[in-house]
This record gives sequence, structure tokens and C-alpha cells, in this order.
Amino acid sequence: MTNADRQFNKKKIINDPVYGFVTIPSELIYDLIEHPYFQRLRRIKQLGLSNWVYPGALHTRFQHVIGAMSLTAQAVDLLRWKGIVISDEEKDAVCAAVLLHDMGHGPYSHTLEQVLIKDVHHESISLAFMELLNTEMNGRLDMAVAIFTNKYPRKFLHQLVSSQLDMDRLDYLRRDSFYTGVQEGVIGHDRIINMLNVYEDEMVIDEKGIYSIEKFLIARRLMYWQVYLHKTVIAAESLLVKIMQRAVSLASNGVELFATPAFQTFLYERPNRAQFFTDPRFLTLYSQLDDYDVFTSVKVWCNHSDKILSMLCKQLVNRDLPKVEIQSDPFLISDIDARLEKAATNYGITKDEASFFVYSESVMNKAYSPEGFTIKVLYRNGDVKDIADASDQYNISALAKPVTKYFLCYPKKA
Repeated sequence: MTNADRQFNKKKIINDPVYGFVTIPSELIYDLIEHPYFQRLRRIKQLGLSNWVYPGALHTRFQHVIGAMSLTAQAVDLLRWKGIVISDEEKDAVCAAVLLHDMGHGPYSHTLEQVLIKDVHHESISLAFMELLNTEMNGRLDMAVAIFTNKYPRKFLHQLVSSQLDMDRLDYLRRDSFYTGVQEGVIGHDRIINMLNVYEDEMVIDEKGIYSIEKFLIARRLMYWQVYLHKTVIAAESLLVKIMQRAVSLASNGVELFATPAFQTFLYERPNRAQFFTDPRFLTLYSQLDDYDVFTSVKVWCNHSDKILSMLCKQLVNRDLPKVEIQSDPFLISDIDARLEKAATNYGITKDEASFFVYSESVMNKAYSPEGFTIKVLYRNGDVKDIADASDQYNISALAKPVTKYFLCYPKKA
């Protein structure tokens, strides 16, 4: 096969149910998609355990980042059409940065973040993967890494990757709405992209796009309460976290647990942040972890001799989820204590052990943050205003205020 044949062979299209045909824009992007580290994202669900509530929410991180990369390519082409000079190398680099921005996600995405590796966010692991790939590819990702870390001189390119209106958010709102069937999350992503512009090296929205941005922010808020922070989703995902916490506790005491080799390493060795990033063995093993490792183990643990672990796993596998109450104020300690006492009595366990079944925590929803890279509107006269000031809707300013709610989980029979 000649070099021309190889290059032609990398010109592929992907049939995406959300956007239709998605074109792989370059040979670099093709090589990244084909890499085993990237293919792992096919085995990690985008929405954790949201499919316990919305059965269609089975899409993966792979689908999401392909979509976000496609939107990025569209945005670059649109900006070029508006007269913004962006080289082919820069287009490749920003598309690569968006494509790889979620590589650091572990099993079940956000659900188990920092459970297996404390004090390590997925963005840091994504960067570690990018730097490793860059070494393998002899520096072909130098510019992509610089854009991802916001060290590239043209800051608006980083904003396409990470900001209040990045291509990540545009895709996950549109895609998550599609797969869950929650219409409140539908946004006009194509119009938003067409309204993008650059002013003084910063991404802005043309004045005509104000209403599309208002809808985008409201849709984001509604999707958080209706999907990401739905009380039954909270119940399912917090149950999985409790399972992992019990498994880690047992492993630390030398109790034998079934696990795949990669999963077993993180259960028993529990690397901290420094160990994870200095010992290359951990990143290699992490690249082998996905949803299948965890759920296979959970199924096996249903029959474990540890009563607490067994009960928790059976509840998750059979979708026998705890009851959830949500309110605006913290739950009274006396109410929580009463639930703990009742669960301990009903299950024949200690009060400390009952804390795996009765617990209260908080969740926060903040649709728009006025700090950092904000959404700015460019007027025809050259004025630039933050969307919270430009909008004539009072509720847009209100969306900048975080809303915290408290939830209490407890057994349905306790």
C-alpha cells in the first residue's frame, strides 16, 4: 500500500445519531481515535447510572468526544469564514485537545471520580494521557497540549475546549437530551456555533445570539435537576459509591475480593496522587479500567461472605434502590440517627455498618459561573458585555447563583 493509499484510508466518516455523518478531519485525529487508550472510552458510559432512570442513556464517552470534536471543527470553519485566521495546524490541535479532554475518566465517569484515586480529577489524568501520547507520536500533540493547558498564546482556542460555552457542553447537553428523551435539554447548537466570534483574542457571541445563549443556560440548569441530579440517579450512583467504599475498606484489611487485575491494583494498593503520577505502572493499569471491570466485580460480590458488601451489591444489581428525600435545608441529625438505629435493628448490624445504608449529603447546581472565561456578547457598536448583564431576563443573573440541595438516603424498609 502506497503512502497515498494509507492517507486516503484514514478519511473516514462516522454515522452519529445526533448530528448525522461526522467527518474525521485529519490523519492525526484518525490516529488518536484508533489508539487503544482512546478506544477504552467505548467502554465507559457517559451518564454513569442514569440509565437506571432513563433506559436509553447508554451512550458512551467515545460518542460524546467524537461529537464534541465535530462541533469544534465546525466552529473553527465558521470562525475562518468570519475572517479569523486559524491555521490547519491550529485546527488539528484544538480538535485533538477536545477529542482527548475526557480520556482521564474512570469507570462510570463522574460517579467514581476520586473514589479509586483520592485527590485526582479526571482532567489531570487526561493531561497525563495526552503527554504520554505526545511522546509516542514524537511531539505531534505539542500544540494540542498547549491549548488544553491554556498555555497557547491564542486563548480563544482554549475556550473552545474549556469555558462556559465550550464544545464539550454543547455536545453533552444535546446528546444527553437525545438519549434520555428529556426535551428540556434540546439546544440550538448549530445556531450557537454560527453566532461565535472572536474579539481581542477572546471567544464572544454576536449580539443576535443572545436568546440562544439564554436557552442554553436554562437548558443546562434543567438538565442538571432532571437528569444529572435526578433523585433516583443520585440514589443509584451513591449506592455504587458505598459499594466501592466498603470494598476498599475490606481490601485495606486484607479481605480477599474478586477483581480484574487492573481493578485489584487500585483496590488494594490505593495509590495517592504523587504515586499515581510518578509510577508509570498506574497510568498503564488505569488505561485498562472501564465499566465492565467494576460491574463484573459487583455481580460477583453479591455472593461475598461480607454481609454489608453482599447486600449493597444485590440492591444495585436488582435495582432495589434506597429511598431518597431531597430538601433545601440540611437534614436534622436526630432524623438521620433515628434512621440509622432502625436500619441497624432491621438488618442485624452495628450502627457504624448502618451508615452504608443511611447517609445524607449535598448536591449543587450552578448553571453559569461569572468567574474565569465567561460568556460575553459582542454588540455591533463594539461594546462587549457579560451575558448576565446583556440579557433582559432576570433569571439569567439568578443562574449565576449556586443552588445547594440536601438528600437523605435510607432503606425503603427502614
